[in-house]
Amino acid sequence: MDFNKINVVIGREYSTRVKKKSFLITTFVVPILFAAVCVLPTVLMMNVKEKSQKVSVVDNSGIVMPYFENNEAAEYTDCTSQDIETLKASVGKDGCDVLLVVSPLDSAKSVSVQVYSRKPAGVDFYSGIADKANRAVEAYRIKSYEIDGLENIMKDVKADVKVSEFTIDDSGNATVSESGIYMILSMILGMMIYMFIAMFGATVMSSVIEEKSSRVVEVLVSSVKATELMFGKIIGIALVALTQFFLWIVLTVVLVAAAGAVFGFSDMASSAQMAGMAQTGMGGVDVAAAAAQGGEAGVILTTLANLPWMKLIICFLIYFVLGYLLYASMYAAIGSAVENEADTQQLQLPVTIPLMIAFFIVFFAFKNPDSAVVWWGSMIPFTSPIVMIARIPYGVPVWEIALSVALLVVTFIVLAWASAKIYKAGILMFGKKSSWADLLKWLKQ
Repeated sequence: MDFNKINVVIGREYSTRVKKKSFLITTFVVPILFAAVCVLPTVLMMNVKEKSQKVSVVDNSGIVMPYFENNEAAEYTDCTSQDIETLKASVGKDGCDVLLVVSPLDSAKSVSVQVYSRKPAGVDFYSGIADKANRAVEAYRIKSYEIDGLENIMKDVKADVKVSEFTIDDSGNATVSESGIYMILSMILGMMIYMFIAMFGATVMSSVIEEKSSRVVEVLVSSVKATELMFGKIIGIALVALTQFFLWIVLTVVLVAAAGAVFGFSDMASSAQMAGMAQTGMGGVDVAAAAAQGGEAGVILTTLANLPWMKLIICFLIYFVLGYLLYASMYAAIGSAVENEADTQQLQLPVTIPLMIAFFIVFFAFKNPDSAVVWWGSMIPFTSPIVMIARIPYGVPVWEIALSVALLVVTFIVLAWASAKIYKAGILMFGKKSSWADLLKWLKQ
């Protein structure tokens, strides 16, 4: 192959695509969406408050009403002496948003609660009602035993154990390790690799089909070899993808940092980390201290700050590039065998199935990242780009990453050779709908 000609094809593919409006739009819109995903949950958690409800209570048990204390979320009014049907008719009117009807005590010394409203209230409202009713029933049952000090004994028996997770590195330093954050990050990374491979791989296939159907390819192969054209196209689109990915990272970091400055996230994370270090004395972060200083947002941001971002970014790029090259070569071969995208469905299915399997394995990765299914999924080249990147946040030995990458490279080389043979034979085939039998015949030529 003539690498100078491949460079010409790469330059043509790259310059043509980065000048398209679709490239510019997605380059600037996607970081806004990424930043919103990072920032909005914390902003909503800090600022969303339930609307205050005016609640009428009919307490037929005589024990629950004292536990309904007015707060920011609800204002309770005792309407036990009033007619229930009249109260139902007034719901949504006359200053009544919700009607609670508590049943009389049954033989099990318990009650049931019916809630009437014009539209459903928030989940927190319903859980709060259930909690208050449960506390009332528990207090009544304790009192019915007529044992002196039983209520205090029960309070002493109850425990509220807080579990704080830490991971210890090779130097013995402990850092906060919130499983929920790892789970979310694992799913996001796996989904991003899946999305990027599928999106840019399909771009290669569409580009090949477009050039073949318009007969432009006949002109191109008169100047360069078919295999040079294929590899130039694949590498050119890969550079476009990496350019866009790099811009996404930079713009997303800038937007998130700007949002952090506006909403004060950085101050919360800093105070949370300082408080944690003061309490642990070992360079880690105490979750309880972080929560006390910076709230939930402080815990989230401090946990994110302790992640091995450099390792994640490097591995993400490696698996994205190798995964893209693996699938792009197969997509290019499929594109060369057809004249329009409608004919790709039958040929494309065996290529998309491994991607879908990898996507589903990701959902098991955060439950047990070292299970046999997940481990093999991170080693088999057709699924490893997606599954391995989902495992890495939980900690993966270097030898496993090296083995996975080596297998991926070898598989790419073999498939690239096979795809080049199919591409060379199929790119100039017109007027016939190709099948898998045709692809195998071209491969054996």
